[in-house]
Amino acid sequence: MTDETELIQPHSEEATEDRKDGVTVLFEDNHLLVAMKPQNLPSCPDESGDDNLLDRVKRYVKISGNKPGNVYIGLVHRLDRPTGGVMVFAKTSKAAARLSEQMKTGDFEKKYFAVINGVPHEESGTLRGYLKKNAVNNMVYLCPQGTDGAKPASLDYTVLQKREGFCLTDIRLHTGRSHQIRVQMAGIAHPVYGDMRYGGERAQKGKLALWAYSLSFTHPVAKERMRFLCEPPVDEKPWNRFDFGEVSPFNGIFA
Repeated sequence: MTDETELIQPHSEEATEDRKDGVTVLFEDNHLLVAMKPQNLPSCPDESGDDNLLDRVKRYVKISGNKPGNVYIGLVHRLDRPTGGVMVFAKTSKAAARLSEQMKTGDFEKKYFAVINGVPHEESGTLRGYLKKNAVNNMVYLCPQGTDGAKPASLDYTVLQKREGFCLTDIRLHTGRSHQIRVQMAGIAHPVYGDMRYGGERAQKGKLALWAYSLSFTHPVAKERMRFLCEPPVDEKPWNRFDFGEVSPFNGIFA
């Protein structure tokens, strides 16, 4: 395996010259397309019937490749609607199968920035628990081990900066459960900023401050290790409280 290839995409509008047909393309070849998902855009079609990133990618690939008929785009993973950041789509069934296998084996790594309310007693640690989703109200709950339908969930978090009663945290998922970060952070009484669903009034009103900034995987054909970085909307609240020029891996890049 070769050394990791790292590709970085700022969030600023001036830097997104590769925005095409509503898709901000971070990387594309014959097998993959990596894009930035805007916040409040669904990852794929849902009951709302709203436009979504998967359909946008299909339209873009169809037009850019001058392809007749239906276009195959494999949905490898999802981001919750209010969460923005990096996503990868497969352009072939082989690539989709190999990326899905990486997700099962843990070779597919996702990292997030989250602004949380308050300062945790331990500024780094691992959260473990069991989560169960209620399909009726689309809520996820922490529950005891052994609860029917509950799935194990774990993540690592590290506080990077503290400002005015809020923390910028770096979060690495070990499991990819629905609403996992939001539920587990609220479970330790430090909900994500803007998360009124799980944090209540403690969360503060505003756009959800959760961003998938890093995505790492092995290219399904070339076998190169690749990492894609995408800066959150640093000019918006509450991201503008923090200095991303000092935050690894963006140290010096966005200063």
